[in-house]
Order: sequence, then C-alpha cells, then structure tokens
Amino acid sequence: MTFEQDEINAAALEAYGRIIRAWKLSQREAAALADMSESRWQRARPTGFTGTLTHDQLLRFSAIVGIYAGLEQYFSDPLAKTWFTRPNTGPLFHGARPIDVAIAGGLPQILTIRNYVDALNCGA
Repeated sequence: MTFEQDEINAAALEAYGRIIRAWKLSQREAAALADMSESRWQRARPTGFTGTLTHDQLLRFSAIVGIYAGLEQYFSDPLAKTWFTRPNTGPLFHGARPIDVAIAGGLPQILTIRNYVDALNCGA
C-alpha cells in the first residue's frame, strides 16, 4: 500500500467515524454498513489503522458522506441526524429504517439512497 493510499484510508475512516457518531450508530450497524466484521471495525476505528480498505468500502464511505451532507443540507437538526435511523415510509423504505435498507442492499442500495437524498435537495 502506498503512502497516498494510507492517507485516503485514514481520511475515509475519520469521516465515516464522525458520521456514525453523529448518527449514533451501534458498532454492529457501523460495521455492517462498512461491510466489515465487528472485530475488523474495532481494529479500523483507532487512528493509525494500517489495514487495507477495499474499493467497495471506499465507495460506501464516499456515498455515506454524500448522504450525510445531503441530509444536513435538507433537514434541520435533530431530523438531519436521526433520519437514517428512523422508520421511513418513502418509496425506497416501505416503513423500514434507511440504515437497515442500506445494510441489506449493500453498495447498490447505499448509492440509491444517496441519489434519493440528492433528489430531495434538488426538489425532484
């Protein structure tokens, strides 16, 4: 792994860590959303993680940052911080929590949720 890749991994983990704290996700939810085992997530959390993040995980983190930013732009607090973990009757969620839909559907569903939040902001 290159120095540049180490910096990218560190920045991605730092941003993701801040978001999961803001959303008050459990360790199980944070690990599942990142497509990691809970033990790997525990190792990845501290500063200085030297493991490798997959392309899939980096895309997940990027999309989650976009979801977070979009929610912060569209909603005021506390809804911006709780939207992802509240039951939602929107067409993608059918009463489920967005986080559960994202975990179950993996990266494709996370990207779909990102597009959904972007559409909210664009008035689509």
